[in-house]
Amino acid sequence: MKNITSLRRGSLAASLAALAVLVGCAAPKDGRDDTTYYYQSRQSPSAVAPVVAQPAPAPADRGPAGVARIVYFDFDKYDVKPQYLSVVQAHADYLRTRPQAQVRLEGHTDNRGGAEYNVALGQRRAEAVNRLISTGGARAGQTEPMSWGKEKPASMEQTEAGHQLNRRVEFVYR
Repeated sequence: MKNITSLRRGSLAASLAALAVLVGCAAPKDGRDDTTYYYQSRQSPSAVAPVVAQPAPAPADRGPAGVARIVYFDFDKYDVKPQYLSVVQAHADYLRTRPQAQVRLEGHTDNRGGAEYNVALGQRRAEAVNRLISTGGARAGQTEPMSWGKEKPASMEQTEAGHQLNRRVEFVYR
């Protein structure tokens, strides 16, 4: 019986301590919380300089302005479609006039097929675009064709429209 009484006293003491903590954390009686009261009541320090957000640096000149940076492909194909020849030529012209510019040509595929097959297909797509850029006037060393295969999809949709978005080569300027 003595243990039950001491247990009740301990429980009562813990409840009272918790209540005291809650009462001590209550907001001021005028309805303002402590943070609002602090910022409205404090004196403005003269030694602290105001923080001024600096504008982000201007982006470097990376790629031709107003030109698409993606070329799309048909299923299981790596030949560049005629509607994308002007896009590839615009990138070739940009690289020809800027010898210091470099671009990585990242080939991608949809998720159908094995991983090795898709990496090889993505590489063939990147190399097809690379050949056209080289023919258009880009110098050796300005382009780097590489493949992601199906590892970086642009769309997760399992529809023909979703697959079409994944069959691509992206121009990534460095």
